[in-house]
Amino acid sequence: MELSSFYELIGYAGSILVAISLMMKSLVRLRTINMIGAGVFIIYGLLIGAIPVVFLNGLILCVNVYNLWRMGRQKDYFTLMEVRAESTYLNHFLDFYRKEILEFVPTYLFKTRSDQLVLFVLRNMMPVGVLIVKPEDDSASIFLDFVIPGYRDFRAGKFLFEQSSDFFRQRGIQRLLSDPGNPRHETYLKRMGFQLKDGSYSLELHTHVIHDQL
Repeated sequence: MELSSFYELIGYAGSILVAISLMMKSLVRLRTINMIGAGVFIIYGLLIGAIPVVFLNGLILCVNVYNLWRMGRQKDYFTLMEVRAESTYLNHFLDFYRKEILEFVPTYLFKTRSDQLVLFVLRNMMPVGVLIVKPEDDSASIFLDFVIPGYRDFRAGKFLFEQSSDFFRQRGIQRLLSDPGNPRHETYLKRMGFQLKDGSYSLELHTHVIHDQL
């Protein structure tokens, strides 16, 4: 393979990485992949002697590094907001994200009931996620656990399942039960500490001190 062809492959690789980054719904993934693509373009520019390409992608890399650093240091305020099953806002929220919800939980019926506990997870006072469960004795079956695009960095889930255990225990709920859903949702459940038992996932809730700052 000629060197010029090899250099072109590096340029194409950088282009593909940048294109892939733009398809990411998570800001962290978008900036991370975009940063790697910029790094590949810097190498490409150096190899072909294109200083403007090196300069532009050097700036892009620095911007991404700075924003990732700032996102990592940001202290977000999390809290829970309980709403009624017949809440107008809840129904608008579910309808707006219907397609996204069905990708994660294909069996969800979009019919909230009065015997269900409905919680919005607020991140800096913005509703970024919703949890709908049905309490039964000392357990609660999860009907829906959904986080909107752009906020799927697991921080909402960690607050919900790690820092908010006392919220559920005060309502007599000591464990949460969930169907696997699709493979992505199953991976999420495992990361949140759920354990597979008899075809469904279970999370034992332990006493925690709730910290709203993450």
